[in-house]
Amino acid sequence: MSPFVNKPPYPNNYGSDFLVLDRGEGCYIFDKKGNKYLDFGSGISVNALGYGREDLADIAYKQMKKLIHTSNLYATEPALELATKLCKTGNFAAVHFGNSGTEANEAAFKYARAYSQRVKGEGNYKILSFSNAFHGRTFGTMSATPKEKYKAPFYPLVPGFETAEYNSVDDLKKILDSSFAAVIVEPLQGEGGLDSLTKEFCEALHEICLAKDILIISDEVQTGFGRTGELYGYETFGLKPDIITLSKPLAGGLPLSATLIPKKVNDLIKIGEHGTTFGGGPVTTAVALKVMSIINDKEFLDNIKELSSYFKSGLEDIIISCSSALKVKGEGLLLGLQLANPNLIPTVINKCRESGLLILRTGSDSLRFAPPLNITKEEIKTGLDILKKAL
Repeated sequence: MSPFVNKPPYPNNYGSDFLVLDRGEGCYIFDKKGNKYLDFGSGISVNALGYGREDLADIAYKQMKKLIHTSNLYATEPALELATKLCKTGNFAAVHFGNSGTEANEAAFKYARAYSQRVKGEGNYKILSFSNAFHGRTFGTMSATPKEKYKAPFYPLVPGFETAEYNSVDDLKKILDSSFAAVIVEPLQGEGGLDSLTKEFCEALHEICLAKDILIISDEVQTGFGRTGELYGYETFGLKPDIITLSKPLAGGLPLSATLIPKKVNDLIKIGEHGTTFGGGPVTTAVALKVMSIINDKEFLDNIKELSSYFKSGLEDIIISCSSALKVKGEGLLLGLQLANPNLIPTVINKCRESGLLILRTGSDSLRFAPPLNITKEEIKTGLDILKKAL
């Protein structure tokens, strides 16, 4: 019996062949036939603490016995505690909880537009995003995602979105004026090829936005909660955001997102202008509290930096021995390997899977590695050996 299923009752946008996974343990995952895979993808940067976590499962189980759902008409202790702790990680006054990264970014857009038009007047609602960005698949976030392949059949999109070249200070100076409500940027582009912000760009962006009262939104959906070796990716690259958006690793694999906003924005928001039914439920926020307590720890974050150096060194060794590999990209445990021939990427991914390693791709020409943050050096070496053989 094959561990794959062909043409399941899913929409065609997901393809036709799926590896059927059954369970996970640590940094490994097993398919329905019992085959074992080292996971260098973490469910696309979601399973930051790996699989089979009894501590997280126990918290979810105990909370489910007490209370599963309330809606946003009521508060619960886990949600209140998590919101308070998230606010204390920066200059934030309030947290809007949702269920996914695209919801977090949609909330950020709504808050930014409401703030801008109440402070600067109607018509000051534009939002700037950048080349190769990916912010989500709902209509607002899709409008902020420049790649045509995500947008082609869905026009017309939401008006008021413009695009600049990532890291181009000249573009910032040419494009940004007071009609913009916000700029949304990824400190490290997870889907767009693992390019990262330059110090010069961050400084120019902050100066211009401060002068024109434009909010800076840091999309931390993939880079937040330790992925770059700091709690938030913007800390790694020197960005100074007003709003940050979180999701993927926040609740250890359960669906939860958070949009963190400052006091000056929250003070202008009126009752009923945004909401959620499922976002910030007691189960997901209870688990997120435990995840946060583990990741937001100096020793844990320092270990990510050490693992990153080890991982990068191993990738550099592969470049020396494999002519098909060109460049190491990324930061922390969100790393990539640029290939000379992008057409090889599907083959390399398949070869790795056949040998027990799950990896991802990013941009047009790179492999992507986003293992659980608690991976060991021995496991990294195991994965790199498989990757080298595949290349």
